[in-house]
Amino acid sequence: MAMIPALLFLSLIHGVHCFYLPGVAPEDFQKGDSLKVKVNKLTSIKTQLPYSYYSLPFCTPEKIVDSAENLGEVLRGDRIENSPYAFTMQEPQLCTVLCRIMIDAKTAKQFKEKIDDEYRVNMILDNLPLVVPIKRLDQASNTVYQLGYHIGLKGQYAGNKEEKYFIHNHLAFTVKYHRDLQTGSSRIVGFEVKPYSIKHEYEGKWSEKTRLTTCDPHMKRIVVNSNTPLEVEVNKEIIFSYDVEYQESDVKWASRWDSYLLMSDDQIHWFSIVNSLMIVLFLTGMVAMIMLRTLYRDISKYNELETQEEALEETGWKLVHGDVFRPPSNSDLLCVYVGTGVQFLGMVLVTMIFAVLGFLSPSNRGGLMTAMLLLWVSMGIFAGYASTNLYKMFKGAEWKKIAAKTAFMFPAIVFVIFFVLNALIWGQKSSGAVPFGTMFALVFLWFGISVPLVIVGGYVGFKKPAMEDPVKTNKIPRQIPEQAWYMNPIFSILIGGILPFGAVFIELFFILTSIWLNQFYYMFGFLFLVFIILLITCAEITIVLCYFQLCSEDYKWWWRSYLTSGSSAFYLFLYAAFYFFTKLEITKIVSGLLYFGYMLIASYAFFVLTGTIGFYACFCFTRLIYSSLKID
Repeated sequence: MAMIPALLFLSLIHGVHCFYLPGVAPEDFQKGDSLKVKVNKLTSIKTQLPYSYYSLPFCTPEKIVDSAENLGEVLRGDRIENSPYAFTMQEPQLCTVLCRIMIDAKTAKQFKEKIDDEYRVNMILDNLPLVVPIKRLDQASNTVYQLGYHIGLKGQYAGNKEEKYFIHNHLAFTVKYHRDLQTGSSRIVGFEVKPYSIKHEYEGKWSEKTRLTTCDPHMKRIVVNSNTPLEVEVNKEIIFSYDVEYQESDVKWASRWDSYLLMSDDQIHWFSIVNSLMIVLFLTGMVAMIMLRTLYRDISKYNELETQEEALEETGWKLVHGDVFRPPSNSDLLCVYVGTGVQFLGMVLVTMIFAVLGFLSPSNRGGLMTAMLLLWVSMGIFAGYASTNLYKMFKGAEWKKIAAKTAFMFPAIVFVIFFVLNALIWGQKSSGAVPFGTMFALVFLWFGISVPLVIVGGYVGFKKPAMEDPVKTNKIPRQIPEQAWYMNPIFSILIGGILPFGAVFIELFFILTSIWLNQFYYMFGFLFLVFIILLITCAEITIVLCYFQLCSEDYKWWWRSYLTSGSSAFYLFLYAAFYFFTKLEITKIVSGLLYFGYMLIASYAFFVLTGTIGFYACFCFTRLIYSSLKID
């Protein structure tokens, strides 16, 4: 039976190579057709602050036109615009001059700052991002790809210790295409570039018809290296030029993303995930077996007791049956958090399914974030239902108050953090700042769709009869005996979060790398398996610690069950801090605040998600064991 999930997963992975993405149709080109090259944002892993391409004085077309972007693209900071590059299908170009600009002090400072922060230029051709191929001799696949090319680099002249700034002003593009032998049409399957820095020279005064002496196909002079680099200097000129080469490829259009998605450490990824999977499955299997055997013996022994006196002599979880379903303190808040967790669980589950089926491929830019936002607001109806139904079980009467808190509490906290972070980004004049129109759209999704759905769900949940407790609750609370040190609430809660975090931390490394190091994440099959493991682990560790707590005659399990698995978010944030100091090169304070701000939101969401899973597992567990007791 254990092989079935693995076989299903392998079939999904195998199917990726021939899966046609819905809504992404191939475009056929004939020889001589014009190709539209678009420019995207400038990105840096050192600052995490994207800027629009034309924020630097690059060559511009006659009129700059923005491409239509979806909600996810805007939130990612994408700014897709047209460019002055003119490509013609299957017609190579050599030494094409794009433009010539003069550098003043302000321009020189801008270029130097961006080179210092290692900014990359991103471009798009036929929905394919521009990549720089890098030869790696130490790996089986000796070519890896980096998204975008560096604006420039820092270096020193031989015999001189002074550091200089050099700009990449010549681009050698390679467009790979797959030809259909039947129709003769071609489809683009690759878009690569090799950037060079060259100090162009020419004779006489500059004009539009000036021919370069450093790059002239008639004289068989082409740029193949950066031996005479162009330094960024005030009152000097920069001549931008480019070559275009076309290569026929055996790669079919449906598989053109495969080379982009190859990870350099894919074997480590495979073995780490499988190892983690086996360890967690083994631990949870052991826990389940112990729990079933122990509980079966306890229930049988208790039900065989002949007198009430013998029952009173018993110790452990059976003695607290009169208090175990007593409503907790701050029950309103618990209902709100449980409802929010249900909303998150629904969003994550449906998003995972869509991703595994291929609907949220990296080729669909911004699709993942857009889908998550729309699913979040759509799941509001389940949030309202879960929170008010639980509230009714606690004998509450003001369901509107609970529904309103569910609709506003979590989104309001996240929105405040997001608004502060957006203000910081706006202060840096970055394209990553969410514009007013998009902010209005987010508020509309919240107030116009999510809030009404939560209210509707709350109404239905409160109207439905509440679940009856399997045992009666005593009027006078039972005194809780002194607990052992290892049953201290804080200690047991923190211990409970280790195993769920252990189930996801390896996959977390790849997710953080894709987000903060500007790489693609595409292993959604793995992620779905890890998510299932997380569900099982959260449920079982909470049940085990809940059982030990009840055996110690401590019946206050409601909040502890939520916090036990939810504490894994604490370890997630600690790991995020570890990742920041060991893997990232962020030096700017604003960039650091952005990182920790967004990771705080992610950790808070993870807390709500895992806490709700643990709560419902413990809720079902307590109802199950106490309904098995024969109590008069």
